[in-house]
Amino acid sequence: MICDRMGIMKEIQISYIIPCFRSAKTLRTVVEEIDATMEVMPEYDYEIILVNDASPDDTYDVIKQLCDEKPYLVGIDLSRNFGQHAALMAGFHQAAGDIVVCLDDDGQTPANEAIKLIRALEAGADAVYAKYIQKQHSGLRNIGSRLNDLMVRTMLGKPKNLYISSYFAVKRFVADEIKQYDGPYAYVIGLVLRTTKNIVNVDVAHRARIDGASGYTIGKLFALWLNGFTAFSIKPLRITTLFGASSAIVGFLYAIYTIFKRIFIQPEGLSIGFSALMSAVLVIGGVILLMLGMVGEYIGRMYITMNHSPQYVIKEIKRYRKIEEKIRS
Repeated sequence: MICDRMGIMKEIQISYIIPCFRSAKTLRTVVEEIDATMEVMPEYDYEIILVNDASPDDTYDVIKQLCDEKPYLVGIDLSRNFGQHAALMAGFHQAAGDIVVCLDDDGQTPANEAIKLIRALEAGADAVYAKYIQKQHSGLRNIGSRLNDLMVRTMLGKPKNLYISSYFAVKRFVADEIKQYDGPYAYVIGLVLRTTKNIVNVDVAHRARIDGASGYTIGKLFALWLNGFTAFSIKPLRITTLFGASSAIVGFLYAIYTIFKRIFIQPEGLSIGFSALMSAVLVIGGVILLMLGMVGEYIGRMYITMNHSPQYVIKEIKRYRKIEEKIRS
């Protein structure tokens, strides 16, 4: 249930989820664009869920102002920075719509194109991702996106021709399945892919940033990539096992070659050479450490999961005053 613009409680059909970080200057514009878009879809009632991921600027102050002005907004303040996917999970747990649309807070994902995603779901898709006609991300972000796409295809079985982005929409049953995941390492793309294969793309425009720079640093991009790499697949363990077995086979064959050479080619004065020996030691040692590191990553995630580390912690939920009064009463 949500209030419409007149403050009347009613059922909603569409929930917009926006993870927010350093978006104090752009958030109001994004919300207003959603409002303008929904004006041309009067058959739908909607809500907007703004999740502040412990932004260091006054983003949450802007969220609270918007919630005081608009009865169909919900503001969520997380206790610390948990990351974009955890913020999305917090939004999914609050969303009540039959359709859930997720988009960015910086204005790069044009809210006025949400109608394309919604119509694709109406046409029968279970999930739809925006495919940017011409991306306006930075070079670093584009490299991270390509690596992430390769990882998702290899580890999670994403179809090669399916484009994945942060601008997407899902039906209610997909959102409900996403909510069932309670582990500390949420990866929404993997949750969607394991729920349904009926996923399509729609072409949308992509804008340059209105203000500021992307919140994704090299460290955050690597953490996101590693999370997707290990979240829903044991293929990395199988790959390291195969790599280790291949190295062992190569080492065994080289040993045979060395013995053969010692007996038949250079019966006297055979010198292995310090450089060759050190190269072999470094390669074998690197392979072993890589395999141990991968196994350790899985074990560490199991340990953290068993300790019930939270996906996110909500510090405060802000709603329109009249709604808060109704809830308290």
